[in-house]
Amino acid sequence: MKSVNIGICGLGTVGSGTFNVLARNAGLINARAGCDIKVTAVGARRDNANCDTSQVSVERDIFALTRRPDVDIVVELIGGTTTAKELVLQAIANGKHVVTANKALIAEYGNEIFAAAQKQGVCVAYEAGVAGGIPIIKALREGLSANKIEWLAGIINGTGNFILTEMRDKGRDFADVLVEAQVLGYAEADPAFDVEGTDAAHKLVILAAIAFGMPLRFDAVFTEGITEIQPEDVVYAEELGYRIKHLGIAKQREGGVELRVHPTLIPERRLIAQVNGVMNAVMVKGDAVGPTLYYGPGAGAEPTASAVIADIVDVARSIGSAAENCVSALGFASETIVDPGVLDINDIESAYYLRASVLDQPGVLSSVAQIMSQRGISIEAIIQKEPRAGASDVPLIMLTSATREKNLRAAVEEIEALPSANGPMVTIRLDSLDA
Repeated sequence: MKSVNIGICGLGTVGSGTFNVLARNAGLINARAGCDIKVTAVGARRDNANCDTSQVSVERDIFALTRRPDVDIVVELIGGTTTAKELVLQAIANGKHVVTANKALIAEYGNEIFAAAQKQGVCVAYEAGVAGGIPIIKALREGLSANKIEWLAGIINGTGNFILTEMRDKGRDFADVLVEAQVLGYAEADPAFDVEGTDAAHKLVILAAIAFGMPLRFDAVFTEGITEIQPEDVVYAEELGYRIKHLGIAKQREGGVELRVHPTLIPERRLIAQVNGVMNAVMVKGDAVGPTLYYGPGAGAEPTASAVIADIVDVARSIGSAAENCVSALGFASETIVDPGVLDINDIESAYYLRASVLDQPGVLSSVAQIMSQRGISIEAIIQKEPRAGASDVPLIMLTSATREKNLRAAVEEIEALPSANGPMVTIRLDSLDA
């Protein structure tokens, strides 16, 4: 049985989880890999009390792992996009294979990293970069390789999903739930990365590149967070048969690809609408297989370690094989990858949820309906609530048919300018996910 030596860079949450699972399940992992996988070195600037590193070499200079002859695979688990990028490129230059859980690194610099790896004849694997323990990369790249992927949509940030779940189940405000998420460790002290959608955008870009055979285009993804979602909108969505989820959506269109992250109303009967708390889920629609759903924990030490080690096993199996016989980084031969262009958000088509505060007087609804009609937008459902005690305005809630975003925005501007309108209109995109 051949030996494959691993060097783990970083002993934080994921690094310690990977180290410990490799030790605990060594016999099983080796039997599946068909080789003896062992950690020979760890690169960490400080020790982790949860890991027994007494039997391995510990390097305080993490770059030393990229130069060690007794390391075949460098496992990058330090995070960030500066030192991590330098580490990965140096490992590749030194002929090391790389496994990483770093979605920001892949989304922003993956094109450069994959090109360098191909030139050196080494592998870069990154299953753990998207949706934690869910094997979505492998499913897209290999399991669905017979399919033309038409679209995918995912709850790919557990923090945002936890917040929206609490808002729906308990009627709580966003700010209140965010504080609890920080206390529980689901959200960072600066939560913008999660609640503004950057984390989900990184993951969506990776999924879209694999699904559609396109370069990684983090520069082009549209991102909108959940900070403006109000409890009443969650309630009204439920009344209309929908739930609000923070989705990453990628779709193939004739004029290009849609890449967008934003709050979305989805039919409550869809399985993905039942995904609650910090869990993740990704729907993928292939032309042959139809819609499929992948569900599981999107973060955590051992769920993410599960995906990291799956990559280690895959890379270990490939060592000694010709580079051209390995699965390519994005699942497509590099010469076939083509940029189809990414559609501007104004050119996407979607249905919409709208909520306006309007004066409780005759003729208001007809004025709103006329503006919508002039823009070619059909109103599919409408709720007009009774005014609160002593209030002169009422909530007007509408669902529209699918329309181009720029038309919807123009209509919203006109409605907000009506003398009977009070304040800005709430606009949330709606997607039936082919229901």
